[in-house]
Amino acid sequence: MDELIEHWTVLSDEVGLVSAKQEGTRLAFALLLKYFTQHGRFPRGRAESPDEVVDYVAKQTETSASSLGLYDWSGRTIERHRGEIRDHLGFRECSVADADKLTSWLTVNVAHAERQPDRVREELLKQCRQERIEPPSPGRITRIVRSALHNAEQTWFHRIAARLDAVTVARVLALVAADNTAVETEESDDDLDEDEGSVLSLIKAMPGNVSLDSMLTEIRKLNAIRAIELPAGLFADVAPKVLGGWRFRAAVESPSHLRRRARNAPEATVTLLAALLVEREREVTDALVDLLIATVHRVGARAERKVTEELINAFKRVSGKENLLFTIAEAALAAPDGMVREVVFPAVRGGEQTLRELVHEFKTKGPVYRRTVQTTLKASYTNHYRRGLIELLEVLEFRSNNTAHQPVIDALKLVKRYAKAGNTTYYPLGETTPEHKGTLKDWADLVYRTDTRGRRRVARMVYEVATFQTLREQLRCKEIWVVGADRWRNPDEDLPTDFESRRAEHYRELRKPLDPTEFCDSLREEMTSALVELNDALPGLDWVEISDRKAGAIKLTPIEAAPEPRNLRRIKNEVARRWSAVPLIDILKEAILRTGCLAKVTAATGTGHMSAEVLAERLMLVIYAYGTNCGIRQVISGAHDHSEEDLRYVRRRYLTPEVARTIAVEIANATFAARDAGLWGQGSTAVASDSTHFRAWDQNLFTEWHSRYGGRGILVYWHVERGSVVVHSQTLKASASEVAAMVEGAIRHGTTMKVEGNYVDSHGESEPGFGVTRLLNVDLLPRIKQINRVKLHQADYGDLARYTNLAPAMTRPIRWDIIAKNYDQVIKYATAIRTRTASTEAILSRFTRTASHPAYQAMLEIGRAARTTFVARYLYDRDLQREIEEGLNVVEAWNRANAVICYGRGGEISTNRRDEVEMTALCLRILQASLVMVNVLMLQDVLADPEWAALLTPVDRRGLTPLFWLHVRPYGEVRLDLSARLSIGDLGSLGGA
Repeated sequence: MDELIEHWTVLSDEVGLVSAKQEGTRLAFALLLKYFTQHGRFPRGRAESPDEVVDYVAKQTETSASSLGLYDWSGRTIERHRGEIRDHLGFRECSVADADKLTSWLTVNVAHAERQPDRVREELLKQCRQERIEPPSPGRITRIVRSALHNAEQTWFHRIAARLDAVTVARVLALVAADNTAVETEESDDDLDEDEGSVLSLIKAMPGNVSLDSMLTEIRKLNAIRAIELPAGLFADVAPKVLGGWRFRAAVESPSHLRRRARNAPEATVTLLAALLVEREREVTDALVDLLIATVHRVGARAERKVTEELINAFKRVSGKENLLFTIAEAALAAPDGMVREVVFPAVRGGEQTLRELVHEFKTKGPVYRRTVQTTLKASYTNHYRRGLIELLEVLEFRSNNTAHQPVIDALKLVKRYAKAGNTTYYPLGETTPEHKGTLKDWADLVYRTDTRGRRRVARMVYEVATFQTLREQLRCKEIWVVGADRWRNPDEDLPTDFESRRAEHYRELRKPLDPTEFCDSLREEMTSALVELNDALPGLDWVEISDRKAGAIKLTPIEAAPEPRNLRRIKNEVARRWSAVPLIDILKEAILRTGCLAKVTAATGTGHMSAEVLAERLMLVIYAYGTNCGIRQVISGAHDHSEEDLRYVRRRYLTPEVARTIAVEIANATFAARDAGLWGQGSTAVASDSTHFRAWDQNLFTEWHSRYGGRGILVYWHVERGSVVVHSQTLKASASEVAAMVEGAIRHGTTMKVEGNYVDSHGESEPGFGVTRLLNVDLLPRIKQINRVKLHQADYGDLARYTNLAPAMTRPIRWDIIAKNYDQVIKYATAIRTRTASTEAILSRFTRTASHPAYQAMLEIGRAARTTFVARYLYDRDLQREIEEGLNVVEAWNRANAVICYGRGGEISTNRRDEVEMTALCLRILQASLVMVNVLMLQDVLADPEWAALLTPVDRRGLTPLFWLHVRPYGEVRLDLSARLSIGDLGSLGGA
C-alpha cells in the first residue's frame, strides 16, 4: 500500500490536467502520467499496469476500472495524451540529433568500461531522464546501445595500438603468422587448439601437475610472453571486465580467424592478442608461485614419508620394556663380575637382538627422526628439484611490505648469486648470510656447521632448503608477494584505494560505527547477554552439562529425531503418476523456456548468423552434456539436427562461465517468484553451504589428493537456501579454505535473495570466519562437532566469578584494546571483500596463524567474541540447534542429488583443463536448479487440488522439499523438441523473460 501511495497518487498539480479528460479516457491518461513520472517512459500496453494499481488510480479519478479496456493504445488519442504529458513534465521526443548525442555520451562515459548491453541500456535511460528526453522505441534503443559499444571498442583498439611501436606490433602479430601455426586439431577436451610447437599454443596452454617439467615449462612460457616486450601499464586505464572480455575473445579464436582479423582490422587483432599476453603473464606468474609452494611442500612431505616407511620396515616394537630393567638388574647383581654377553644377553628374551631393537626404537624418536627427515629432504632437493627452483628465482621478483621478512628476501638474493657455484659446500668466509626464521630452531644444526678448522660455516644446500621452506610459509599468508602476479600480488593492492576519502560511506555500508569504542561496547553487550542467559538457565537445561572433565567441559545431548512425514511419499508418487519418466533434458528445457533466461545470453553475446531458437537448442544440449558429465559426443547421437562441431562452437563462443552463472541465477530468481508463500512459507534469509568432492584427472595444478576424501579430485562448494534453491557455487581445490568459500557465496551470490545467515559444518567455521562474517553482517551458524572442547571467552576480567555455572568451559577475556587499536584496519579488509577489490580467499589468506599482521590479532579477537556469543546461544536454544541441523540436511540432500544427475564417466571429471572442470560444475548447478524449479511447479499443481492439500499435516509441510527425482529419467537418448512442453499450469514466462 505504501508503494501505491508513493508512486500512484495523483498530485495536486496533476489533478487539473487529469480531470479535464473525458470519463472514458481519464483513467488511461492518469495511468500514463503516473507511469511516465515513475519510469521515465510510457507503458507499452495494459499489461504493464497491475490490477491493484488500476483500481487505486480509478478511485482517485472517479472512473470505472473497466473503462481501461476500451482505451486505444495505438491511435491518435494516445499520441495526443503523450504530447500533453511531455509538455506538462518538460520532456521532448528523441530527435535524430538527440540520438547521436546520446550515442556519443554513452561511448565516452559508459561503454568504454561497461560491455553488458543491459547495463549500458540502463545508463541510457537514466541519461534520457536527466536530459528530459522521452526514451526512443526499444528497437532504436538497441541500435543506440550497439553503436555506442562498437564505437567505444574501436576507440580503445586504436588507442591501445597507438601505444605500441612498429617492432612490438610485429612481434604480437607474429604469434598468429601462417608459418608460426599448424593445422588445427580437435582435442579430447572439446575444443580447438593450435599446434603444440607454436608460441601461441604454449602461451595458451594450462600448467601441468606439480613436477619439475611443469615448472620449467611455465618458466619457458613466461619468458616467451616477456620476449614480446609489451610496455608496462599498457592497459592501466582499461576496466578489468573489458580487458577480460578481450582476453577471452583472443583465447577462443583460432589463429586462422585472428589472421583474417589482422588483415581487415590490425588494431583490433593487436589489442586482443596484447590483452591475452598481459592476462596470461599474470596467470603464469601465479601458476609459478603455486608450483613453488606445492613443490617445496612435496619435497618435505615425500622426505617424511620415505623416512617413515624406512623406519617402519626396520622397526619392531619391543614388548615388555617395563620388565627388562628388572630382569637385567637381577642378572647383573647375581653375577657382577661376569661377561655381558654371558650374563645379560641370556637373561633377556630374544637376547642380543632384542636389546639392539630397543636401542633402535629409542634412536628413531625425537630429534633423531627430525634430523633424518631434514637430511633426506636436502638430498631430494639437491638431486632433483633444485634446478627448477633456482631457475624460478631468475624470473620471479619477491618483495615484502614488512621489514621483519626482509632477511628472507636477502637470503633469496644470496641463493641466486651463488646458484652456479658448483659443488661448493659452504658459503665463502666473510659472505653475509642473512638469518631468518628457517635457519633457526630445527634447521640450525644442519645449516650452521663447524669445519675442520673449528670455524662456524653455513652449509649452502641446507641454507637453500631452509630459505625456500620459509619463503613458502610467508607466501601463503602474503607477507611476501610477487611482482607481476595477480593472486599473489602486493596485498596493499587488495585494499580499496578510496577508503580514506570515503571512510564514512564505507562504514555506513557495513553498518558499523566510526568509533571503535562503540563497536567494542556493542560486541561486548551481545556477548555478555548471551553468557548471562546461558549461565542463569543452565541448571534447568537437561540437554547440556558443563563441568570439569577430561574429554572437555561441555557435554551436549544430540537433538531427538524429527517425526517422519507420512504423506509426502504419496504426494511424490502422484507427481510421478502425472508426469511419468520425464527426461532430464525436458526438465532443463522447461526451466529455460519458462524463465526466458537465454534472452540475456543473446543480449550479451548476440546470435551471429544463428537464429535465437537454434542457439537455444544448442546451448541446452551443451549444458546437458556438461551437467550430466556425459560429454558432447554422447549427446550428438540423440534426436536433433545439431552436429558435434555445432555444439563445440556454441560452447566455445557463447557458453562462458559468466553466461552459465547468469542462467543459474535467473532460474533461481524465477523459482523464488513462482513459489506459493502459502505452501512454502515466506522467503528464507539463510543458506546452508557445504562441499562435494568430485574425482578428476590430476595432470594439472587444480586437482589435488586429499586424505579426507581418500583420492584426487576437486571440490564444488554449494550455497543452498532452505527451499533447496541453489544460489551460488564455486569450484575449489581440495585444500582450499571452506571459510573463504562460505563468505564468498554468502555476499556474492547474485540472486534476489537477501542472505543474513549461513549454516555450515565444522569445516566452514573458524575464529577468523566468525570475525569476517560479523563485520559483513552475516550470521555464521555452524554445527560444531567437537563442541565438548570449545572454550567460552570472558567478556571482562572477573567473569569467572560471575558465571559460576560456565567456569569450567571459560578461558581468558577478549582483548578489546587490540580490537580498538586495529578497528579501522579490519574494516578496510571487510570493505575490500564487500567491494570486490580482491577475492575473499586473497583477503583471508592474510589471517593465518603464521601471519604476524596486527589486523590478524584484531580479527581473531572479534571472531572469538562472536564465536562465544554463538556457542552460548547454541547451547541455550534447542530450536537453534534443530534449525541448523535441518538447514545442513538440505545441502546434504543436494550433495546426494549430484551423483544422480552427474552420472557420466562414473562421476569422474575427465579433463585437465580448469575451465572445463568449472563449466561441468556450473552446468550441474543449472540442471539441479531446473529440477528444483520444475518440481516446485509440479508440487504446486498437485497441491492446488483441495483433496491433496488436505493431506498435508504440519509435519509434512516442514518436510516438504522440491528436491526429488522419482519422476525423472536422467539417462537414455537425448530428444530435444522445443515445441513439446510439460503440462504444468500456465506455460508462460516466470518473471525472467
